[in-house]
Amino acid sequence: MFADYVSQLIYSVLRIFNYENLQYVIMMLLIFLAFWLLQKLFSRYLFPWLLKLSRRTGHVLDDKLLLAFERPIQALIIILGIYTALWYLALPLAADVFLNRLFRSVLVIILAWGFYDLTGNNSLLSEELKEKLNLDNMLISFFSNVVRFVILALAIVIVAQEWNYDVNGFIAGLGLGGLAFALAAKDALANIFGGIVIIMEKPFVIGDWIAASGVEGTVEDISFRSTKIRLFSQSLVIIPNSMLAGGAITNYSRMGKRRINFYLGLTYNTPENKVKSCVERIKQMLMQHEGIHPETILVYFENFNDSSLDIIIYCFTNTTVWSEYLEVKQDINLKIMSILEEEGVSMAFPTRSIYLEQVNKTDSPENTQ
Repeated sequence: MFADYVSQLIYSVLRIFNYENLQYVIMMLLIFLAFWLLQKLFSRYLFPWLLKLSRRTGHVLDDKLLLAFERPIQALIIILGIYTALWYLALPLAADVFLNRLFRSVLVIILAWGFYDLTGNNSLLSEELKEKLNLDNMLISFFSNVVRFVILALAIVIVAQEWNYDVNGFIAGLGLGGLAFALAAKDALANIFGGIVIIMEKPFVIGDWIAASGVEGTVEDISFRSTKIRLFSQSLVIIPNSMLAGGAITNYSRMGKRRINFYLGLTYNTPENKVKSCVERIKQMLMQHEGIHPETILVYFENFNDSSLDIIIYCFTNTTVWSEYLEVKQDINLKIMSILEEEGVSMAFPTRSIYLEQVNKTDSPENTQ
């Protein structure tokens, strides 16, 4: 059908191109030339003026809309020139119907072209949404592709209806196929939505040290389906996003400070005044230490343990970097050892005293018989 319409249109136009209809041909060329000049004037003068005028309104969307539709409008002017020139030729009815359908189809395609550019991943509108809503690049790309697919699908359906193609069965088939696909790809969709949640809420970003789903390491990559975590043993673990989004996530990289918590055991023969002195000196040392956060410092004689007198030491380092944290902890341990040495106090270690009871032979059952 479409080929027949095209052949009729070409035949009708070629039939007019002869010496007797020379005035029509010249007029048609003049009409097309006028629209071509209009397109050049639009590109060089009218569009910059409209863009300058829209920027005065203060609405960024006006600028983005104009920039996205710049090339489609230029193409539309040329298409209007061709349509007007052919319409002036007074074509036969069949060719005229075909020309009108073709023009309406081209209008739909040009409109879809403009919105396709407006919603692109690297479009100016996407950059604006990224800045205003603080969305991730991956999320912008995902929604951009979805919107572009919808625009293309609508354009195809409208053009198909214009040419009297039955699209109801096609749309119904898409619905049934989409349902079957959704059921078959349930886990994949769960991972995709989990990835969207992770990207939007940002519980972690690439480079963070996290612990989740029984795995602890550094986040190496985040995609819509899974997250790659590099363990400290340098092995790579890939976790589906649905597991991460539905479970607890500990982000160690977002710690404001890092905890030090341990017990210092003194021997049971340590005098009371020595225990008090050790507690006070250790607490004073922590309060004056540059690497220790001053807000929470707890040093107390807490427990009578089985083989030691336990002093609890609870504080936080200013740094969260693992190597720097270990340096601070090492310095504290050495200073505690110096305090105990100066006080003449020994640290306890697990011991057990065994008392043997000696039984008198005269009291044994054998001698009583």
